[in-house]
Amino acid sequence: MTLKIAQRARVDPFIVMDVMRAANEREATGAGVLHLEVGQPGTAAPWPVLEAARAALLDDRLGYTDALGVPALREHLAQHYQDFYGLKVGAERIIVTTGSSGAFLLAFLAAFDHGDRVAMAVPGYPAYRNILTALGIQPVLLPSKAGDRFQPTVELLQREPERVDGLIVASPSNPTGTMLGDAEMRELAGYCRTNGVRLISDEIYHGLSYGRSAVSALTVDNEAIVINSFSKYFSMTGWRLGWMVVPEGVVRSMECLLQNLFISAPTLSQLAACTVFGCHDALQLNVTHYAESRELLLQRLPKAGFEDLAPADGAFYIYANVERLTNDSAVFCRRMLSEIGVATTPGVDFDPENGHRFVRFSFAGSTPEIAEATERLVSWRPWSA
Repeated sequence: MTLKIAQRARVDPFIVMDVMRAANEREATGAGVLHLEVGQPGTAAPWPVLEAARAALLDDRLGYTDALGVPALREHLAQHYQDFYGLKVGAERIIVTTGSSGAFLLAFLAAFDHGDRVAMAVPGYPAYRNILTALGIQPVLLPSKAGDRFQPTVELLQREPERVDGLIVASPSNPTGTMLGDAEMRELAGYCRTNGVRLISDEIYHGLSYGRSAVSALTVDNEAIVINSFSKYFSMTGWRLGWMVVPEGVVRSMECLLQNLFISAPTLSQLAACTVFGCHDALQLNVTHYAESRELLLQRLPKAGFEDLAPADGAFYIYANVERLTNDSAVFCRRMLSEIGVATTPGVDFDPENGHRFVRFSFAGSTPEIAEATERLVSWRPWSA
């Protein structure tokens, strides 16, 4: 007898991880790959973080921590909001999580019931809709356009024929890199307050912006759930550490869920992360390198035929409309990997409806790698094959 697989497990794959596996398989054969597929910093954690981790391995038992996180780390995060945004956020509202992925799971479980409807712009991070689907919560995909900078708008929400219970915003966004300005964030937050919609703000790319700073939802809505991570700006991807700022009224519910699902975030990562807030000079140097790589792509992608690009305000992605070159971005990306060794992510990962016309380029790796990739792309002629 074949045993069943739960319906909640039947979610779409996270395609970028499949692309990364294919790229790794190619590398295992000895063929070179230039990685423009994964949103992972090409730099290691700052040196003081590594030193703190070594000290903790020698001097600490590394047992469980308080479910909400190491108190010192939560205090550092509270100070971070004062330093970065001029906001007073009490440490008691900060919850340390197992990456932002753990934060999304906790937030969705605490804020929404089975059958609730949660809106988000597409293109957008696929794990939002996949986690919601696994939990029996209905993702409501708002078809954003380039004219709206691929961000949600009140107009899109008002067009929905049924009530929504939540709205997820991401600024800077994955995959487009676009950001909401203060006025847009205020308008969305105001709509959510008026209509009883829970606002969840994904801010994991804060610190990675070019020309202007990202706006935190906390500046316009104290009841928003804000999610952030040590993986991007802080360059601690594999340490699997993130955090949430939540309204006081849901802290205990979040804590109980966290106790049962995760117990606590990784102890070693928490202890080491306490030192990263003194490393902003090194982290800003990383941002300078991202800016250089971004400029390379913006200059050279049009020469390779990728002329229609989303505004790359922040994060480390460029989202390119490739409909002039292909109507199947998945096949197009496979060809790019096999023919010139450049790994990229097809837009179908981020937009099930229109993603076949788009490709995401990540510039999180080294600038020389980005430069080499652009040279290969300029000399590649996929439309002639």
